[in-house]
Amino acid sequence: MRIKTALILCAGFGSRLNPLTLKTPKPLLKLNDKTMLEVCINLTLKLGVQKIFINTFHLGDQISKFIENKKFPINIQIIKEENEILNTGGGILNLINNSDDKDFIIFNPDTLWHKDYLHEITQMQNFYFSNKLNNVLLLSNKELSFDKNFLGDFTLENNLIKKNEKNDLIYIGCQILNKSLFKEYRVSNFSITKIWDNLRKENKLNGFQSKKKFYHLTNLDVFKKLKDL
Repeated sequence: MRIKTALILCAGFGSRLNPLTLKTPKPLLKLNDKTMLEVCINLTLKLGVQKIFINTFHLGDQISKFIENKKFPINIQIIKEENEILNTGGGILNLINNSDDKDFIIFNPDTLWHKDYLHEITQMQNFYFSNKLNNVLLLSNKELSFDKNFLGDFTLENNLIKKNEKNDLIYIGCQILNKSLFKEYRVSNFSITKIWDNLRKENKLNGFQSKKKFYHLTNLDVFKKLKDL
């Protein structure tokens, strides 16, 4: 089986990259002459998804215009968060309410989703379906992060995400979630970590470990260093 619909979360303010993000939304910042959003979309195309939903809020018109001008060979729908920013959980729920699909692959475009991730994410997708899961998060060892200020959030035991004194793994911005996880929630401002925490406490939060070097637009200093690579 294969995921049909990808979600790309583009509504954030990107305040840690001010002043750049006062005039340019973070997904449209460029590395190697390509926006972070374009790199992310190109990876989703290689994964074979059929449709992409993108949420916007801060400087959202720029993202809409970018998508319109690039003419990507896939159906991309922009969902604007009108009155207030919905955070990651509310933003995801607002997006999936526009689809009849049940399973979604979700990306944060502030990770540099280079093509080398294709094999790992395909493996993660296979792991998700073969084990009949309703969630899986892509994790990486903090030692593989370009930004050495990242602290570990999790550890893995038999692909179940735990928290303990080791905590050597970080979430790197890709997950697969089933719509059923949101049945008790309404569209509002809440973090996806609320759902993660409930799953983890029930020993039902799943992880898949990446072995790739992890590049993330954490802040202005990291962005400048990445541009110099």
